[in-house]
Amino acid sequence: MSFQKEPPFSHGQSQRTAVVLCNLGTPDAPTAPALRRYLAEFLSDHRVVEIPKPVWWLILHGIILRLRPKKSAAKYASVWMPEGSPLKVWTEKQATLLRGYLGERGHQVTVRYAMRYGNPSIPAVLDELKAQGMTRVLFVPAYPQYSGTTTASVFDAVATWGLNIRNLPEIRFINRYHDDAGYIEALAKKVRQHWMHNGQADKLVMSFHGVPERTLQLGDPYHCECHKTARLLAERLGLSKDRYLVTFQSRFGKAKWLEPYTEPTLKALAKGGLQSVDLICPGFTSDCLETLEEINMEAREAFLHAGGQTFNYIECVNDSPDWIRALADLAERHLQGWPTLQADDPMALKASRERALELGSKD
Repeated sequence: MSFQKEPPFSHGQSQRTAVVLCNLGTPDAPTAPALRRYLAEFLSDHRVVEIPKPVWWLILHGIILRLRPKKSAAKYASVWMPEGSPLKVWTEKQATLLRGYLGERGHQVTVRYAMRYGNPSIPAVLDELKAQGMTRVLFVPAYPQYSGTTTASVFDAVATWGLNIRNLPEIRFINRYHDDAGYIEALAKKVRQHWMHNGQADKLVMSFHGVPERTLQLGDPYHCECHKTARLLAERLGLSKDRYLVTFQSRFGKAKWLEPYTEPTLKALAKGGLQSVDLICPGFTSDCLETLEEINMEAREAFLHAGGQTFNYIECVNDSPDWIRALADLAERHLQGWPTLQADDPMALKASRERALELGSKD
């Protein structure tokens, strides 16, 4: 095996730290060719589809990649922003704001964003950081709830990159923050702001991305962490158990996935006489195809067509100040032990120590 060429090194050069905000990914354009490339990479991940490779290869290349790209491209086109894919736009903004927040707290860190599938890829971002002399990298997945299909897949990509690197940087991963107080408060603030301007619906539906049910049986904690997020958010909002509901969306294939499914549940609620719903997606930190098209278009239409009167989608935390502050707190907590503060700024050092004590008291 040959290793990548190492960047120039001089004895005594300073240690440098980077934070990488990593999201799932997105096609480069809302076109069938771009979707074919993206889906081929995404659906080839054994973390995402746990079907024997020879069987799945025939299904993927013989059926799915022939039929799905054109249909998916039309859906992406319906939510595409002037700056590009919503998921990429929001993730990039989050990384930019996170860099600013950490800088204001005195941390000398480089902040980048990466996509598990698509661009900018994790290997490409790591190559760039290594060329810049980064010796420590903190990965912050954009998935609050841990799942082998998402968080663990980020680890796989980093580990695969490392196979070709001679001098590896120190690497840390944040596995989960489903119960982080700052994250819960950022979600609650979104809901409260919506209620302030639009009033409160009959029920709050919390829709999380689905995964096959067998992953729960095999030990994946995702289902439990989704329910804990929902419970904590409901408590923060003062909602009784009969005022909110947890559902799972984005089912793919014929296998049984986590239930109850979002769209059938919304139809049943409407047919049962429920007039209005507020819906939020607490498993997504950036609005994307699954929230803007699947929920705010398809699920809305299903609820209203079944007899519901009012459907309100509450946007993701995106670039809200409460979320970026929580994200900075999360990163700062996991950066402890790595000297990132400006040595000549005693005020920054003092503020960081006080912040660390404050964060520690909340854990």
